[in-house]
Amino acid sequence: MTFSWVHGQYKILPKPIGDESLVFEQEKIFELRFHSNGMSIGYSVADIETWYRTRYYYFDAGSLRNPKEYSQNFRNFGGISGETSRSFVFGKQNRLYALRAGIGKKRLFSEKARKKSVVVGVSYEYGFTMGLLKPYYLNLRPPGDGTGNPEPEKYTEDNADRFLDETLIFGGAEFKEGLDEIKIRPGLHGKLGANFSWGNNDRLIKALEVGLMLDVFLNKVPIMIIEENKPYFLNVYITLQIGKRS
Repeated sequence: MTFSWVHGQYKILPKPIGDESLVFEQEKIFELRFHSNGMSIGYSVADIETWYRTRYYYFDAGSLRNPKEYSQNFRNFGGISGETSRSFVFGKQNRLYALRAGIGKKRLFSEKARKKSVVVGVSYEYGFTMGLLKPYYLNLRPPGDGTGNPEPEKYTEDNADRFLDETLIFGGAEFKEGLDEIKIRPGLHGKLGANFSWGNNDRLIKALEVGLMLDVFLNKVPIMIIEENKPYFLNVYITLQIGKRS
């Protein structure tokens, strides 16, 4: 361990990684995460306290789904300009997107050898979640014989019978529908995972992480109409991490 005298105090520098002439103090990592009810992309900046411990700050954005929803497509033809129907989720009322920010810590249990090897560690995160609830629109044919041009509609109590009538559903509406109706749902989140990193170049970070993550909101999140909605989402995840040390 290396010590340096700075402003009358000792500063403990991280343990050299690989080449003993190199001492890294910071990590910057991009993440792509897939979990059991969606996915997210993220970015983190870490302070390397020692070779075995890092403290990081992160932000990610992604989607959350109800476990009971699934996509389907009737592959109808017709409507305006003769377009083909889009896939849709039957009984879906809202889309939920999650913006997360917080702090985390990573603890390594082994040192990287001179040759190729895998470094094993654990990490945990916690912080705030800002849920973005966006109305889900379907292209519905008009009542009657169902031969008219479909129009985008969101679910309401007044059109519940039509919104849940599969014979009138032409398909999902364009993503732009409902962008001006987004509502905010605040919450908290946490994550615990096992981390596995590898590679010969100490400056580059290549890692895989697996574990559990939890998002909790203040109230039930109305994603589905006829299925049970809960205020929390517990997911199994796998994350691919790519970054660098400096």
